[in-house]
Amino acid sequence: MTTKINIYCLFEGDGNLYGVYSSLKAAHRDALQICNRSHARVLLEAPAGYIPATLEALRGVFQGEIDVKARYTAGKYSARIVKTKLKE
Repeated sequence: MTTKINIYCLFEGDGNLYGVYSSLKAAHRDALQICNRSHARVLLEAPAGYIPATLEALRGVFQGEIDVKARYTAGKYSARIVKTKLKE
C-alpha cells in the first residue's frame, strides 16, 4: 500500500527554503506574512495574470496539478509555494 501526500514547499524571494507544509492553508498564511512587509497589495501570479492572493485563488491554481509553482508578490517582497507529492 502506498500513501500519497501533497506537500507544499515555501521559498522566500531570495530562494531560501522557509518551510515544508502538509497544509495549504498554513503555507498560504506564511507566504502572506513574508510578502506583507511592504504596504503594497499581495498578488498571486496566475495563468491569467496577477490576481489578489486568496486561499481560494491559490487552490484554483493548484487544483489537479502536481509539481506546480505559485508566486506571491508585493512590492519588493515575494514568495513561492511549490506543490508536489510525497510517496511513501
